[in-house]
Amino acid sequence: MLRRLLERPCTLALLVGCQFAFVAYFSLGGFRNLTALFARSAGPVFDYSRTHDVYANLSRLLSRRARPDPALPLPYCPERSPLLVGPLTVTFSRVPTLEQIRAKNPAVREGGRYQPAACEPRSRTAVIIPHRNRETHLGHLLYYLHPFLQRQQLRYGIYVVHQAGNSTFNRAKLLNVGVKEALKDEEWDCLFLHDVDLIPENDHNVYTCDPWNPKHVSVAMNKFGYSLPYPQYFGGVSALTPDQYMKINGFPNEYWGWGGEDDDIATRVRLAGMKIARPPISIGHYKMVKHKGDKGNEENPHRFDLLIRTQRMWTQDGMNSLTYRLLAKDLRPLYTNLTVDIGTDPRAGHRPPAPGHQGQRYRGGTSPLREEMLLKLARDGAGWVDPGLSLAPHKLPTATVRQPPTGNGTGTAPAPGDANPGTSAGTAVAQEEGTLPAHHGDNQSLPQGGR
Repeated sequence: MLRRLLERPCTLALLVGCQFAFVAYFSLGGFRNLTALFARSAGPVFDYSRTHDVYANLSRLLSRRARPDPALPLPYCPERSPLLVGPLTVTFSRVPTLEQIRAKNPAVREGGRYQPAACEPRSRTAVIIPHRNRETHLGHLLYYLHPFLQRQQLRYGIYVVHQAGNSTFNRAKLLNVGVKEALKDEEWDCLFLHDVDLIPENDHNVYTCDPWNPKHVSVAMNKFGYSLPYPQYFGGVSALTPDQYMKINGFPNEYWGWGGEDDDIATRVRLAGMKIARPPISIGHYKMVKHKGDKGNEENPHRFDLLIRTQRMWTQDGMNSLTYRLLAKDLRPLYTNLTVDIGTDPRAGHRPPAPGHQGQRYRGGTSPLREEMLLKLARDGAGWVDPGLSLAPHKLPTATVRQPPTGNGTGTAPAPGDANPGTSAGTAVAQEEGTLPAHHGDNQSLPQGGR
């Protein structure tokens, strides 16, 4: 009976179909990513043709700053803030100054900290931003992000991790440094890892973590037509609890230059037994600040070879192998600035393997869609040019990596214009040996201009 049943063509087709569905379910990251591939996630519908000012309702928060009775404990903030307005108006026609942003956000304390005055927040969120030579973009992000987070009634702090020197940029390693330093300050519930050029466009995109899985937040960027480029994409803005971050051993430290680390992180999530959570596409809207390609952040020619090693090396390359020097920690009015020396690319000057060698193994053993999207991201990123938003000139001295100074024991002198006489008195400087100025490799102030 069973044999005759299995010999029927329809039964065999059904079994093959079930096997295919089972394989697809796990290879694509489970039900959430499978549905994201074939259809948009179910979620609320927003009209993005009718947007609101990002500072709407902020006056209501300021009016509640007086605590009714200091002797009584504060009630918890609502699970969903009543101050949310939905789609936001995001434009980059003018560059705000730090003074203008500070004047609009009087409740933000030194170091970029905020806590609701009238209720006890349900989440403590640290926003960590890797940075170098992006003062214009940082000004836009701070202008929009502070009121965005205040209306969500979160307790939050903003950390800008600034890579000193002019060696190749390493986004993932800077994020590891930011996480480690932020967790020294406070027991944060949620770590938001945020590219400096992405601005959220809907305040219903609440900056809290998923308690079970790492969350990829920037699921709908204007650069990709407000859709997810491929199912395992993890770039832009992501959120993890400290436990989740340590479970994947943080981010990889070996990706110098553009590309590859996002796919490495997505693989780590899977290898650690978790899935990628995402908000609905109708909520996770982000607008990218158009910009030229960065010098020192060119395409990483070794990224494919590094991705091959992820399954073998992810437990050895990450938070447990992180090395850096904290050159300065400044509590600025709108953010905490961490200036760090993370070393240099050990592969600098080495040519990538020729096709047919190790580089070919990755291309033959992975999805063509993923490789195509990696290359497409590089081409698209280099083509996003807006002459009205050129980066402010910013020259940094090269920091010596974990080497004691010679001579009189002083560090390299900063270039003219790098000094920051307005540095907070609470500046902390950490180094292994020698004496370095507290402003060594520090950020310049934002471009001055009216808004």
